[in-house]
Amino acid sequence: TALRSLLSITRAKLRQDDQEFDVAKKALITGITGQDGAYLAQLLLSKGYEVHGLARRSSTSDVNLSRLQWLGIEKDVRIVDGDLLDLSGLVRTVTDIKPDELYNLAAQSFVASSWQQPVLTGNVTGLGVTNVLEAIRLAKPDTRFYQASSSEMYGLVQQPVQSETTPFYPRSPYAVAKLYGHWITVNYRESFGIHASSGILFNHESPLRGIEFVTRKVTDSVARIKLGLSKELRLGNTSAKRDWGHAKDYVRAMWLMLQQDTPDDYVVATGRTSTVRTMCEIAFSHVGLNIDDHLVIDEALFRPAEVEILLGDPAKAKAKLGWETSISMEELIREMVDADMARHRKA
Repeated sequence: TALRSLLSITRAKLRQDDQEFDVAKKALITGITGQDGAYLAQLLLSKGYEVHGLARRSSTSDVNLSRLQWLGIEKDVRIVDGDLLDLSGLVRTVTDIKPDELYNLAAQSFVASSWQQPVLTGNVTGLGVTNVLEAIRLAKPDTRFYQASSSEMYGLVQQPVQSETTPFYPRSPYAVAKLYGHWITVNYRESFGIHASSGILFNHESPLRGIEFVTRKVTDSVARIKLGLSKELRLGNTSAKRDWGHAKDYVRAMWLMLQQDTPDDYVVATGRTSTVRTMCEIAFSHVGLNIDDHLVIDEALFRPAEVEILLGDPAKAKAKLGWETSISMEELIREMVDADMARHRKA
């Protein structure tokens, strides 16, 4: 009896030790050097994940880790060489890492460039999703997959507020490629039983946003004007309306999707839309400047096919994921202006 009790206690202790020393979840993020990849890596690290990031190298420069460095996490992530166009390399990467979760954030993501590089955009932003899904199917089919879909897929909007059931009408090569990536994700989920979810993310910004995107172009220009480094801000269509949120809030929604028992697609948005001009007014007002003294409308900057308004309905994400935004558009723009002021003061 004493021996049986001792064995029982020993087994219980071993089970407890196993729980205490559980291997950390592994995540693989494509596009980890971008805005969303950096914030997502920071979030996953805070939750105890082992984070790997796929990054494409070029012959002219090393991998740009500036966003990871800005967040102070560049030494905490493991960078892996890779390319969405290289299926064999993706299969090897998934085989080696054996990720529990894979977040596909990589893309040719600048809408304006997609008209100049439509084939590249289609290959990377569209077919690249198929390559990642194939790598999962062939190497580790129980990996949970997140696809970064885009509100640009709605394009010429068919409903005043866009939800998961709103018909798509893409208006750029980028949006068309994103739509392919979205539907191939649904197809692999239904065909092969992969836990694959898509987040239809509306515009989300931060101080880590690329300078080519309109919010960052605005906040950087406002900072330069305030510091006497520039005199004007040149923009195209300032009457276009967008639903703007903070990237930190949106990567939290990505993670929540992959924690669900059943994969699904979700709109991630604030439910509020503002014009580009309103966004500019917030930025100029924050530093005490008058927008009309510096804003120049340049017709050369108008899109060949404009998306006039985007306004998302996040009701499903709120109800099923328990997700809410925590940072307003006004707070976001002021944070970005302050960050750009600090950058230019250091330069």
